[in-house]
Amino acid sequence: MLDILSEETQLILMIIGIAILFAAVSWNTKRNKNKLYDRDKRNFRQNYQKKKKIK
Repeated sequence: MLDILSEETQLILMIIGIAILFAAVSWNTKRNKNKLYDRDKRNFRQNYQKKKKIK
């Protein structure tokens, strides 16, 4: 598939692909961290009671 492209083009495409994957992982890590640390000031009792009421 990549045989029709020159070696330089393949290298550029690989670097761009790795950069996109790195950006996606960084964005996902940041999003997950915000989910964990922005939970109602991290009060376990209040969070537990809210989840218990929902169920």
